Amino acid sequence: MTDLLTARKLAIKVISALVLLILVMLMCSLTGTEHISLKSVFTGTSQQGMVNTDYEIFVHVRLPRIILAAIVGAALACSGVVFQALLRNPLADPYILGISSGAGLGVIIAVISGVGWTLWGRSPIAIFAFVGAMGTVWLVWLIGRLTGKSHVTGLLLAGVVVNAFFSAVIMFLTSIAKSQQIHSTIFWLMGNMAEENFSVLWLSAGYVMAGIIALFYISPQLNALSFGIEDAKSMGINTAGTQTIAFAIAAAITAVAVSLSGLIGFVGLIVPHGVRLVFGPDHRQLLPLSGITGAIFLVAADTLARVIVAPAQLPVGVITAIVGGPFFLILLIKYTKTIGWFNK
Repeated sequence: MTDLLTARKLAIKVISALVLLILVMLMCSLTGTEHISLKSVFTGTSQQGMVNTDYEIFVHVRLPRIILAAIVGAALACSGVVFQALLRNPLADPYILGISSGAGLGVIIAVISGVGWTLWGRSPIAIFAFVGAMGTVWLVWLIGRLTGKSHVTGLLLAGVVVNAFFSAVIMFLTSIAKSQQIHSTIFWLMGNMAEENFSVLWLSAGYVMAGIIALFYISPQLNALSFGIEDAKSMGINTAGTQTIAFAIAAAITAVAVSLSGLIGFVGLIVPHGVRLVFGPDHRQLLPLSGITGAIFLVAADTLARVIVAPAQLPVGVITAIVGGPFFLILLIKYTKTIGWFNK
């Protein structure tokens, strides 16, 4: 019998996880090819008329990357929790509705068109990625409603169709693009933690945090939906409304993450499962703890990507794929055994 989750127990777990996140972020900010002193960082921008190199590296190079990694990791992990609950599929991830292909299409259009303007300090690549991701969500939603299938089934089918079509368009545009343009697109698609604008970071953090809080607010309904639509209806849950709200919020924070960092796979797949194994399936604690754990995981992965082949840097998506690939295979084997594929 599991212990009853109280507000006090939840607060202790969340605060403990936040403390661990802060410690990991601090340790990772001091880790790199160039050794820096925390004491020198706190002395300010200059020392006796000279530029404080440690301060410049910490504030303008490492800290933005670490904050960005935490934002993206939290967004992808919480989105993964939501999609796995709504679809009742342990292999679901934040990109299941074709968001990745939509964002990728937006990026390659921005690169090929050669647009040079910025909006609120954001590059056209990030803006086109966000618009492409959100446009894809709207298109998938529209097609899913027109299929006449059940709400979840229609969305899944629409996501598969839209993802396949957009992937074909991306391949076509890539084939006619210049080599330099292809390099820029591929670098973004593999995950890129390059953001120095703190205004963008704080705005994105507020946006993602608001989304996670909203998802936490409907976590009791997500608990009911994880048992199935009919069971949730018998409990008095407005299943259609809850699904709509949850899908919209999860898709929106995923689009923000994609526009900030490119495509980073497996975070939304492995983190929710890891947290679920340790703390249980209750979404009241699964959502916040997955968000914090996702932030810790991606901060650590980005730090490893910075130092493992120094002075060069690996795309952070390579690190998450190396870790997530074997984990995905384990989940796949376990899931197929559960539904009886291996017993036929």
